[in-house]
Amino acid sequence: MEHLNIPPENHVKVLGGQGWVGLIDHLGSESTIVNAARVSFGKLKKDMDERDVKLLGYLIDNRHTSPLEHLVFTFSVHCPLFIRGQWHRHRTWSYNEISRRYTEIDLEFYTPVALRRQSENNRQASYSDPSFEDGALREAISDHNRKSLELYENLLASGVCREQARGVLPQNMMVTFWGTVDLANLLHFLELRDSDHAQAEIQEYAQAIKKLIKPIVPNVAAYFESKGQVW
Repeated sequence: MEHLNIPPENHVKVLGGQGWVGLIDHLGSESTIVNAARVSFGKLKKDMDERDVKLLGYLIDNRHTSPLEHLVFTFSVHCPLFIRGQWHRHRTWSYNEISRRYTEIDLEFYTPVALRRQSENNRQASYSDPSFEDGALREAISDHNRKSLELYENLLASGVCREQARGVLPQNMMVTFWGTVDLANLLHFLELRDSDHAQAEIQEYAQAIKKLIKPIVPNVAAYFESKGQVW
């Protein structure tokens, strides 16, 4: 039996290699989308042609999203707890996660490759500062991680139950979950999370998802590229 927090074969690493997102499975194709859009005509096609590509663009342009809901993806995500909290705000996804109530193995903690400064005029924004000497601060984060893990292990060794001991683990603990979503809601996720307004860490995950799904939805990717977006 494999551990869930080992990345699947088809994955993209993020956060300096500390995190990743992998594509576990998908159901349907771009042909599924256009067939769903034309289902009222009782016709079915296997291959995409130029007319289908135009229909695909029309559906996205006009937010006729129900045909896009017939294409579904399942991802495996390894990320810090604070990113998981942002991700789970997208309630159109289905989630299942490793629980520290049931296991204490394979604990990892995220230490940023570089620390950013807080924006002075936007509480939700940060910015990179090459002159920021953050080596000692990042070491302090790593030390805090080690001490949190030591306390957690001491609690377990003293007989404290896992469901209570896990309360001392910090927000940058790495968690692994599966997330399943249809294409319509995935595109909404990508619009919000691959944005300058989103936290930099979750932007990396959104960009990684684009790389994973582009071979499956090349015409959808081309549509957004034609609008000046990066895929």
